[in-house]
Amino acid sequence: MLYSKTVTDHYTNPRNVGDIEDPSGLGESRSEICGDRIRVTIRIGEGKICEAKFKSYGCGASIAAASVTTEWMIGRSVEEAMKLDARAILGLLGGLPPEKIHCAVMAEEAVKAALLDHLRKSGAGCGGDCAGCGGDCAGCADAGREEDGHGEA
Repeated sequence: MLYSKTVTDHYTNPRNVGDIEDPSGLGESRSEICGDRIRVTIRIGEGKICEAKFKSYGCGASIAAASVTTEWMIGRSVEEAMKLDARAILGLLGGLPPEKIHCAVMAEEAVKAALLDHLRKSGAGCGGDCAGCGGDCAGCADAGREEDGHGEA
């Protein structure tokens, strides 16, 4: 299986590994396909993501997807980060083999869960602009959230 230079770089030298203590938002995603997990924690300051970290149980592609995604997020607004999707993550990575595309999906899901957690905690809500909440922002932010503390890059 061939990976792009970006994937190889982010797998062998992952950025932003760890947890943020008392984060503004926390999100997790787990792949039903392979069991890999990504956990993302973020800190928001002055309307921007000033810190983003991840932990992952998984293959090199899932670690690379989380690494490149957290790197991209820092300095961006919550609204801009909410628009990031798996297709854009694949672009940041320089692509993934078809059997590894779910790794980009996991990164997207973990990021959006962390952002929605922040919006729920702050009382802002997403205004119904995210995929799937239909205006029930609290329910959307809680969907799929698990808190067992596992994960390592």
